[in-house]
Amino acid sequence: MNETTAQTMPRLNEAAPAFDAVTTHGKKTIEDYKGKWLVLFSHPADFTPVCTTEFMAFAKRHADFQSINTELLGLSIDSHFSHLAWIRNIKEKFDVDIPFPIIADLDMKVARSYGMIHPGAADTSAVRATFVIDDKGVLRAMVYYPMTNGRSIDEILRLVTALQTSDANGVATPEGWQPGDKVIVPPPATADAAEARVKEGYECVDWYFCRKTL
Repeated sequence: MNETTAQTMPRLNEAAPAFDAVTTHGKKTIEDYKGKWLVLFSHPADFTPVCTTEFMAFAKRHADFQSINTELLGLSIDSHFSHLAWIRNIKEKFDVDIPFPIIADLDMKVARSYGMIHPGAADTSAVRATFVIDDKGVLRAMVYYPMTNGRSIDEILRLVTALQTSDANGVATPEGWQPGDKVIVPPPATADAAEARVKEGYECVDWYFCRKTL
């Protein structure tokens, strides 16, 4: 990887990379989101059809993200004026308002710090990357999609809800978990705890696999 494409790769459960960026809602820094969860997501380019569908889907679920103390922040390697024109176009052609800010990242500073540039996909566009940052500024999840295929916004909302549930209750969540479903009790760490686990009143298949209702 040469100097023009050099970038860091963020790691889970470490502080999310800082940024100080121009957006369609004015200047934003990561500090502006302390105390809230943040979904930072990149898209390859403005005025492209797959990205347009994603932005409209994010917009339609914006209130649902806010209801779980989560903000949305988009990014692409396009100019501030391109973002503004695209937002206006989405409103005009699809009658959808985009209520969240979009970072203009022409110098690719934010994209590189978050590992959004994948030369095998494109040297000058950010891939579809999604980063979930918690209310303490810690990176908790990241998901990458190819240029050709749009994300499921419902899945991103589900993921944030699952992370918050795990934090609040000290549990894990199984595949496809939805609010109201049973959760997984962390496995015991000692032989004595394993022996006691099956008598603790949980729904257990075996000592290492127990569920409960919150």
